[in-house]
Amino acid sequence: MHSLLKYLLSLLAAGCLALPAMAAELGPDALARNVTNDVLQIVRQDKDIANGNTAKVNALVEQKILPLFDFKHMTQLAVGKHWPRATPAQQENLTEQFRVMLVRTYASSLTSVADYKIEFKPFRASPADSDVTVSTEVSKPGAPPILIDYRLEKNGGNGWKVFDVVVDNVSLVTVYRNSFNSEVRKGGIDGLIAALSRRNNRP
Repeated sequence: MHSLLKYLLSLLAAGCLALPAMAAELGPDALARNVTNDVLQIVRQDKDIANGNTAKVNALVEQKILPLFDFKHMTQLAVGKHWPRATPAQQENLTEQFRVMLVRTYASSLTSVADYKIEFKPFRASPADSDVTVSTEVSKPGAPPILIDYRLEKNGGNGWKVFDVVVDNVSLVTVYRNSFNSEVRKGGIDGLIAALSRRNNRP
């Protein structure tokens, strides 16, 4: 499941928002559909990315991911009950380390997305909703389909932002919360920051 999460996050993140203004102009379902189609096209056509060119893959992730994901909210959810106990400086450090970790994860799995087929399920939401779910079914030849939900919220004038990904009813932030709780019990907030930093500095 860990490798599937890596794939799904890279798929959504890597092709997101050539221009930040797109998030404000598109509804959440159209945004997810458009960027998914875009990233599949990029990965399938760009031989450098398909061959794992690290610099090009990292550049693609860095340029496309940041406008769409609400890293602070994701970090807050992942840290859970320990978040209010962290100082503002610790919260900022946690958010940055979490962002780096996810970007590295996306980059390491980006080249695998070309083999997958994405089907978007009917989207149901009212115009007043500020927290919605975009549901998809992901399939690959020789493997059973997987149900994926992307949870997005409207972030003021910044448009829709992803704050969680749910794979077969398992939440990404919940998976990380269990790991983060263990680190906090062992070494406190600073221990969690140190653990994330060590992970991010691995080759």
